[in-house]
Amino acid sequence: MHRYFRFPSLLLGLVLVTLLAACNPDQVFEKNLDFDDRTWAVQEKPTFEFQIEDTTQRYDVYFNVRNTSSYGYYNLYVRHTLIGPDGKQISRLLHQMILMDPQTGEPLGSGAGDIFDHQFLALPRQQFHRPGTYKVMLEQYMRQDQLPDIMAVGVRVVKSPTAQ
Repeated sequence: MHRYFRFPSLLLGLVLVTLLAACNPDQVFEKNLDFDDRTWAVQEKPTFEFQIEDTTQRYDVYFNVRNTSSYGYYNLYVRHTLIGPDGKQISRLLHQMILMDPQTGEPLGSGAGDIFDHQFLALPRQQFHRPGTYKVMLEQYMRQDQLPDIMAVGVRVVKSPTAQ
């Protein structure tokens, strides 16, 4: 009977090794928030919290966007607010993200069917001076109360490569 349990244990071990190998050791945080009805309302201000322990390291902060090919603009304006562990604002900037080719209207990013994912380097080589919990709040800045065909936004934080 012991012989029959070896195969599932071996299979489970291989799956775990594969999953661990697929993980990016430099990734600190990534989370995405889906919007109801594929619409980003101006009053929705997704906030993402992540931990920073190593203050000697620099980090690249990316913003993730998922949209449909029916999105009515070629770009998306997003304002971020970065808040430190002490509750004080560190930065607040407006970002223009290009989702479609302005000339052809063809969707950019990676996609399948009519859904496209984008990852924009928003804060390159960001240094966090205190260990603790940081917050990034995102606001759509298209001056439209309901922004249809934006399905989700998110934040990704990774360690910056040292040689730059």
